[in-house]
Amino acid sequence: MVSSVRFRRAGLVAAALASVFLLAGCAPGTSPVDNYPGMPAPEHEPDGTAAEEEHENEEGEPVAAWLEDGGKLAVTIWGSSTCPQVGRDIRVLEPAHEGNAVAIDLVERPEDEVCTMDLVPHTTVFWTPQDVTTTKPLMVEVAGTTVEVPIK
Repeated sequence: MVSSVRFRRAGLVAAALASVFLLAGCAPGTSPVDNYPGMPAPEHEPDGTAAEEEHENEEGEPVAAWLEDGGKLAVTIWGSSTCPQVGRDIRVLEPAHEGNAVAIDLVERPEDEVCTMDLVPHTTVFWTPQDVTTTKPLMVEVAGTTVEVPIK
């Protein structure tokens, strides 16, 4: 009798832990899912808009764009090719019903790091947070500036 109670408790604990892991797997994380030099690849944006933006943005301003029908958000930041500015995580500043805004925190680089003086794009891709929407403009704070991502 005692062993069957222990067995049931162990089963309930295992089921509870499995539920936690299953639910955690459904929610997108805040860490990047992809990270690469250049603009979002043409296969991510079949209409070629990302490649056009690279030529239009000669000032090196950050660019953000929806990928995969709004399932992901790509953030491109210009900087040194040897010391790129890379997104570390994404935070919701204002959920969709309050304004639809996120912030991208960058990986901190050592102050004494030696970097080239070129200006090239580097893209970090995040899952779109659950609390934002693609049906209204998204404000993205990154690298000291705010970028507006239009409605998808």
